[in-house]
Amino acid sequence: MLKSVIFDFDGTLVDSLEVFISAFNKLADKHHYNKIKVEELDHLKSLSIKERCVYLNFPLYKIPFISPELLSLYKQAIKDISFMDGIKEMLTQLHAAGYELAIISSNAEKNIQEFLLHNDIQHISTIMCSNKIFGKHRMITKFLKKKKLDSSQVIYVGDEERDVVASKKSGIKVIWVGWGYDSLEIAKKARPDFVVDQPNEIMSVLESLK
Repeated sequence: MLKSVIFDFDGTLVDSLEVFISAFNKLADKHHYNKIKVEELDHLKSLSIKERCVYLNFPLYKIPFISPELLSLYKQAIKDISFMDGIKEMLTQLHAAGYELAIISSNAEKNIQEFLLHNDIQHISTIMCSNKIFGKHRMITKFLKKKKLDSSQVIYVGDEERDVVASKKSGIKVIWVGWGYDSLEIAKKARPDFVVDQPNEIMSVLESLK
């Protein structure tokens, strides 16, 4: 029986794209990367993370080193971030239905906690973060052990190909959402178990697994 729903944060629960673009472009000026242009977003969504790094002249290996500075800039704009349409209502519905809700993200835990506090969200039981962009599967495995849950009792909800890959590595099912950072073309390569286009469809998926 499904007990826990783990969510990605940025692009899945919250609309933080403009804040991330602004933060990245400030670093691009400083470190001589290519800036992200609004008119290029659709193209960037169709690229893998490695391809995006090449396109932006941003070495992939530098992500762990630049991440603290990026997340610090993100924190300064936390009040400019909002839930995606329908997400807050969906979280309330899932909580009322008895599901344990968690977040596993590449963002900073303090950023997520501040956002949830600012938006009066109290039913997220666990927040786990990793500064390794491809390390979510380790966090998922750690969550399963910590909560003493079988893989069949947990599902992940995310918007990126790497969310799907991490879930598959951890042996749990995954819902890919169509309103985030990656295009469907990219996500499908990792073969998500479910694809949804609206937050209210998530409950339908969970109900189908009972």
